[in-house]
Amino acid sequence: DGVTEVLAHRRESLQDKFVEIPCSKDYDSHKRFEGCTPRKCGRGVTDAVITREEAERIRRIAERGLSLGGSDGGASILDLHSGALSLGKHFVNLYRYFGDKIQDIFTEEDFALYRDVRQRIQQRIAQAFGINSASMYLTKPTFFSRINSTEAKTTHDEYWHPHVDKVTYGSFDYTSLLYLSDYTEDFGGGRFVFMDTGSNKTIEPRAGRVSFFTSGSENLHRVEKVHWGTRYAITISFTCNPEHGIGDPVLT
Repeated sequence: DGVTEVLAHRRESLQDKFVEIPCSKDYDSHKRFEGCTPRKCGRGVTDAVITREEAERIRRIAERGLSLGGSDGGASILDLHSGALSLGKHFVNLYRYFGDKIQDIFTEEDFALYRDVRQRIQQRIAQAFGINSASMYLTKPTFFSRINSTEAKTTHDEYWHPHVDKVTYGSFDYTSLLYLSDYTEDFGGGRFVFMDTGSNKTIEPRAGRVSFFTSGSENLHRVEKVHWGTRYAITISFTCNPEHGIGDPVLT
C-alpha cells in the first residue's frame, strides 16, 4: 500500500513507453539461451502496434468462443492452442467437445488475424529488449481471459493474487498482454499492477494497448478485482527454450 504511480492512463495514446529495471536471479536456475534469455529486463507499454479496430475484432473471437462455456466464477479462459475452455467449475477441450461445430464459431480469417497480431507483438518485444524475434518461441499458456465481478467459485477464479510468471510457469521469459476492452468504460477495477518495493505501478487497460515485460521476479504483479462490467484481454507468452515452444492455433 505504498505510493501508486500510473504507468499508462487509459485516455492517453502511447507510442512507446519502456522502463528498464534490474533483472532478478530467476533466469539463472534455468538453461540460458544466448541472444534471448533476458540480460536487459524491464516493462513496456504501446498503443501503436495493434489498432482499436483490430482489438475489437479479436475481442469478438473471444466473445464467440467464450459464449460456448464460461466459468461459474468471475474468471473464464479460452485457449485456442490447447482448446482449453472454462465450463462451470471445470475445463473442457473446445475442439473435442464441440467437434465440427467449431467451423461455425471461428473462421480462417479469425485465426489469420490472431497469428498476425501475435507476430507483431513478438517483434515489438524483441525490438524493445534488443533480441532477435526468431529466437523467441510462443509458449503455453497463451489464452483469452474474460473477467467480471461474479464471486469466485474455485481457485481458478482467483486471478487477483500477486505472482511471478517465471516462478508460476517456468517456461516464460517474456510475457505480454493485449487489452481488448477499456478501463472505466467497459469495466471498473481490473487494472494491472506491478508491485515494486515501496510502490505500485499500474497500467489502465485500453482496447489495442499492449503491455509486455520480462517474466522474472523483477516484475511481480497482480490484477485488481473487477468491480463491474467485463474485462477482456489476451495473455501471449514467449520462451527462449525451443523445447517449450508451441505452434499457432490452426482451424482444422
